[in-house]
Amino acid sequence: MIKISEVKKFDHIKIDWVEDGNYAVISINRPDKLNALQNMTLKEISEALETLVVDPKARCVVLRGTKDFTKRPAFSAGADLSSRSGSDLDQRNLRHQSHAMYRRHKYYDLIEEFPKPLIAAVDGYALGGGFELVLVCDIVIASKRSAFGFPEIQRGIFAANGGTQRLIRHIGKYRTKQLMFFGDQYTAEQMYEWGIVAFLVDDDKFEDILHEKASWLGNAPTNSLFVIKKCVDYGTQVPLNIGLQFEQFGYAV
Repeated sequence: MIKISEVKKFDHIKIDWVEDGNYAVISINRPDKLNALQNMTLKEISEALETLVVDPKARCVVLRGTKDFTKRPAFSAGADLSSRSGSDLDQRNLRHQSHAMYRRHKYYDLIEEFPKPLIAAVDGYALGGGFELVLVCDIVIASKRSAFGFPEIQRGIFAANGGTQRLIRHIGKYRTKQLMFFGDQYTAEQMYEWGIVAFLVDDDKFEDILHEKASWLGNAPTNSLFVIKKCVDYGTQVPLNIGLQFEQFGYAV
């Protein structure tokens, strides 16, 4: 039996603790809006991770969306455009736009830099900013009914929360342009074939597989996971000889 206890109150998210798996769950808690993201949502996720990074009981963290059973489930359907003011949408206000993007980039960067294993548990839509949130996680577990994509082109904008830069590092420039030029939705099977989804599971087995994988990481050697994550993440940004030095120092740890 999975025992879950709530840790702290937030407005846009909730944190739960799965005691028999040594992991925490951060749920985007806006199911009436398909877990659409505001700056406050990203800020609270970052703050929650700052809390969990010093909690020895949370040896792994799952990031997911809260379900509204009257609608199709969603990890996150992307940015909450209804929350934007006129100045947010005024393309002439370049200074405001630049500062807003800088702030959002910082939130995504903070999430990506979380030192413990971070699982994206995708059951439903992962679109736009929601897909970008997936890309800053370490492992992606997705149900077969899930859908991924960057529909921003349909609104005359693009995936600017790091999407153009992170996706290209996963699937290359041609597939990245394909996704972003046309704005189509892609199945979880396609994302599995392209290497973004690590575990593709039947809808009715999603929760069981998620708990199994999160519990495994929650009980794995913490220092080894930390070093593996840092070596792999930093290794994508440096020449091979520098990456090998990361391994040497990491092994000494």
